[in-house]
Amino acid sequence: MSCLVTNARLVLKDSIVEDASLLIEDGYIAAINPVNAQPKQTINLANRYLLPGLIDLHADALEKDIEPRPNVHFPLEYAIAQADKRNAAAGITTVYHSLSFANAELGLRNNTMAAEIVRAIHAFNDIGLVDNRVHTRYEITDPTALPILLELLNEGNVHLLSVMDHTPGQGQFKDMRAYQDYLQKNYQKSAAETQALIDDKLAQADAAQQRVKHLIAHAHRKNIHVASHDDDCPEKVMEINALGVNISEFPINLETARSAYEQGMSTIMGAPNILRGQSQSGSMKAQVAIEHQVATCLCSDYAPASLLTAMFMLDQRDVLALPEAVRLASLNPANTLGLDDRGEIAVNKRADLVCVDQVGDFPQVRHTWVQGKSVYQANYGDE
Repeated sequence: MSCLVTNARLVLKDSIVEDASLLIEDGYIAAINPVNAQPKQTINLANRYLLPGLIDLHADALEKDIEPRPNVHFPLEYAIAQADKRNAAAGITTVYHSLSFANAELGLRNNTMAAEIVRAIHAFNDIGLVDNRVHTRYEITDPTALPILLELLNEGNVHLLSVMDHTPGQGQFKDMRAYQDYLQKNYQKSAAETQALIDDKLAQADAAQQRVKHLIAHAHRKNIHVASHDDDCPEKVMEINALGVNISEFPINLETARSAYEQGMSTIMGAPNILRGQSQSGSMKAQVAIEHQVATCLCSDYAPASLLTAMFMLDQRDVLALPEAVRLASLNPANTLGLDDRGEIAVNKRADLVCVDQVGDFPQVRHTWVQGKSVYQANYGDE
């Protein structure tokens, strides 16, 4: 099957090509501005932007699809299908669903349930619209999750692993009272339940490092990249980097982000932070990291549609030119995880593509293709 996309504003990795055409053959980009092409289908984009499909390395939203309210659960296949459609509508063509293994402490963050979701994502992926992958997040104070994660790694069901430490008094929750308030407000925990959770975390902290070393070493044997979550100081970055961790997710201050970047680690910031202009937990503004050139990637975190919006906002604010902003959610994530077949509009890359309309004050996805197959279309303003 061949398709010629015409009259496009192609966003390449370093430039924008006006009035361009793109030839797609058998799911891959065959040529840019081809001569004498004879496609079976032609699509005129009417001077709209054409971007590479977005690659989202950290997407928490699936948990809310499965459990929209505390203790209210939808069937997994149904919930995964809704997330799949939403990602296609957001221009996300490769998504790493972030699932926490945290000993039943926070809603779905239950090891047995999380493992079931991981396997359900893999079972669904052959029929999905986008490339659905798994990012498992290990809460290091939970000893019970380790054997389950080792089993999932052995099954080939993990595409990215991160280690996180939500022990109060450091990281994202330096203030103990703020952590207690967070649990009580967001997860309907009583004061007694909150204190019991905190006490258990503190008790498990001593043996955590040995578990982390074991898990990271096993992930490396399976050729799985490992990230660290909410790094709060250069010393922690150096320690985790020495274990072979090459990604720092949401470093909470500029000093830490700079340290990670200077050590050759990829740094991931949240797109909702760009859109809102602040962190939900009082950490560094993502735009600050970008302005200081220590941010490698953007992810959707908990809001898939924010990823596209954040890129255009960075361009509109004169923080980055659009090709540079787009790289944060396409080529850079691809390079971070060694996805050599995608991440940019270039010959012989997958035809994972997104056509963007400007609708009011915000960009909206008009058309999404995954390996040349149309998976989403919205005709804004068309009669």
